[in-house]
Amino acid sequence: MQKRNTAGVAFLCAGVLVFSLQDAIIKQVSGDYAVTQAVFIRSLVAVPLLLIFVQLEAGVRAIRSPHFAWLAIRSVALLVSYTAYYIAFPALPLAEAVALYFTVPLFITGLAGPLLGERVHWTAWAAIAAGFAGVVIILQPGASLFEPAALFSLLSALLYALCAIMARRLGTTEPASVMAFYQNFVFMAGAAAMALLLHGLNIHDASHPSVEFLVRRWSWPTAHDFMLMASCGAIAAFGATLLTHAYRIAEANRVSSFEYTGLLWVPLWGFLLFNEVPRWTTVFGAALIVVSGLIALRGRGEPSRSRKDS
Repeated sequence: MQKRNTAGVAFLCAGVLVFSLQDAIIKQVSGDYAVTQAVFIRSLVAVPLLLIFVQLEAGVRAIRSPHFAWLAIRSVALLVSYTAYYIAFPALPLAEAVALYFTVPLFITGLAGPLLGERVHWTAWAAIAAGFAGVVIILQPGASLFEPAALFSLLSALLYALCAIMARRLGTTEPASVMAFYQNFVFMAGAAAMALLLHGLNIHDASHPSVEFLVRRWSWPTAHDFMLMASCGAIAAFGATLLTHAYRIAEANRVSSFEYTGLLWVPLWGFLLFNEVPRWTTVFGAALIVVSGLIALRGRGEPSRSRKDS
C-alpha cells in the first residue's frame, strides 16, 4: 500500500499543477464568454483524448459500466462543483478563490466518519475548526471587503470532497480513465443543457460578475480565445485522469493534503497574468487552512471493523 500511496501522491501533484493552468485560462476568458461555453469547448476537445486513454487502460467497452448510475451521479456533482469554482473567478482574486477551495481536505476529514467509517480524533475536529477560522479571516464577513462569490469556492470544495470519497469507492472496480470519461461527457452535456435552459428562460444579463459569467450569451470566440479554451480540453483530459487515478489507487487521507501544492502555482499565475498581489488576510488565512488541513488528516484513524466487513 505504501508504494500505491506514493504513486498516488505523484499523480495528484501532477494533476494539481496541470489544473492550475486551466484556472488561469478560465479566469482570463471569464470577462468575455460564458462559463458554459468555456466548459463545453474544453470538454468537446477532451473527448477523443479520453477515448484514447480508455482504450489504452481498459478498452472502450469498459465505458459500458455496471456502475453507470454512480458514475453519472459523481459526474453531475463534479459539474456543479467546477461550475461553482469557475464562476467565483470573475469576482475574486485567483489566489483567494483557490485558497478557499483548498478547504477540500477539511471537508474530506469531516466526512470520513459517516461515509468511510473512519475514526476521527478530537485533534482533527479541532484542526477543522481552526481551518474554518482561516476561512473566516479570508472572507471577512460583515466587512466592506466581503465578496459573496467566495461562497461558490466553498460549495465547490464540499462537492469535490464528496466526489473524492466516491472515487475511492468506485476505484476498486472502475478504471481512472473511465471515470474521467464519464465526468467529461457530463460536463459537455451539462454545459450545453444549462446554456439552452438559460436561453429558453431569456436570462442573459446580471449585475454581479459571477452570475454574468454563468448566464452570458455564447459568442463566436476569436482564434486566440478559442485556442485558450480548447487547450483546457487537453488539460482537463490529462488532469482529470491524473487526479482520478490518484484517489483510485491511494488512500484519500494520504494523498488529499497534497492538493495544497496548488497554492504554490496559483499566486504565481495571478501575479504574472493578472497583476494580483494577495492581501495579507488571504495569505494568513490560507496558511491557517493548510496547517489545519494537514493536522486534520493526521488525526484520522483507520476504518472501523464494521464498515470494513460490510
